[in-house]
Formats: sequence, structure tokens, C-alpha cells
Amino acid sequence: MSATEYAPGLFTRGFVPPLPLSNYKLVAFDMDSTLINIECVDEIADIVGRKAEVAEITEAAMRGEIADYKDSLRRRLALLAGVPESALQRVYDEKLQLNPGVETFVAACRAAGLKTLLVSGGFTFFSERIRRRLQLDFARANTLGVANGKLTGTLFDRPWGDIVDGAEKRRVLLEVCELMGIGTEQAIAVGDGANDLPMMKAAGLSIAYHPKPAVLEQAMLSITTGGMDRALELLIA
Repeated sequence: MSATEYAPGLFTRGFVPPLPLSNYKLVAFDMDSTLINIECVDEIADIVGRKAEVAEITEAAMRGEIADYKDSLRRRLALLAGVPESALQRVYDEKLQLNPGVETFVAACRAAGLKTLLVSGGFTFFSERIRRRLQLDFARANTLGVANGKLTGTLFDRPWGDIVDGAEKRRVLLEVCELMGIGTEQAIAVGDGANDLPMMKAAGLSIAYHPKPAVLEQAMLSITTGGMDRALELLIA
């Protein structure tokens, strides 16, 4: 099904706006390049002069050109072995910003009664800070391995596994829906990259924010210009 340009830089597919936000009970967000303006792994690599190499892998993974997200992340992490742990705080302080309209959109979702979930293939150092900053209800991300004040180039194992990939994003969305006692049609998923597609396809409404081409071709609502709050042009309180 082809997309319809509802307004400049705002595309819809498969529904006729406006939709009431109150139709939904949960909104799940990707973090890197969705809630925030950077890909954290790329900026950590920049500290040690490896950004170009890492960013090339990141971009290919987000475009869906690397099918195995876990393998792509492990390759990038290996290049970060030995980076001082202090680099994480530098990235947060000096480079990380919320994307335009994020605070407005999150506040509108909360005001409409939706629970908020961050589910990221990025790292808990950043996701927990963003969760607190935006007052999100739930968060899941990967935990960087650290030893003697330096990154190990690996991830800590968690009870659920080691890497949040596309399949894990979808599983977390389904699990939170079940715990809330709601159907997946009452969930919104917001992302930009190919690893977001599994959760976006499982949700009742998928929103693509400045997406990669594969995501633009499949999302129900795509924002290609402006801030995330542009979704509120189609979703009413």
C-alpha cells in the first residue's frame, strides 16, 4: 500500500487521520536517532578516532543491509575495547540531545493515559538517563561491559539475554502489552531503523521518525521533516 502525503513531510499509510490518542494504552520508543539525536555507539567511537568505521556498520544495520543486528553490534563493540568508561559521560554531556518535539509528544501521550516504554539496541548508561529525563515508565537496553575503568568491547549478560535486537524489541512490546492486559492493537511503536520494524509491525500504530528507506516504506505514519510532535497533527487528545 502506497503512502499518502497528509502534509509536507508527513505521510500516512493504512489509516485515515485523525486518530484519538486515547485509542492506545502504550507507546514504545526506540532511543538512538529517535528520542535522541545521535547513535551513541558512533559517538563513543569518535572519542578514540574510530567513528567512521563504526558508523559505517551502524548505518548499514539501520538500513537493513546487515541482517544480523547482533553480529553488527558485536563488531562495533569490539572496536570500542579499551575506551575509558569516562567517555560515556562525555558523550552524554557534550553530544546527546533530545530530538525536537520529543518532550511535547511524550507529554501528550502521558496526558492521554498511555504508559511509556523505551526499548533500545543502545546502552543502559544512556537509556536510564533518558528514561529519568522523560519520566518514562519502562526501559530495556544493553549493558556495556566495563573492567578497570575501560570498556571491554562486550556486553554483560542479563536474565533475558545479552543483546536487544529487533526480535527482542518485539518480544518486550508483546510482554508489556500482556502485563498491562491490553492487545497489541492498543500499542504505538516509534522508531527509525530496520531493527525497529519487528516491534512496529506488531503494534497497532507504527510511527517512523526521520526513518531509513525500509522503514519509510512500511510505517503507518512517517515524519520526514520537523519534530516528533508533528505526529500530533494526526493524533488528537
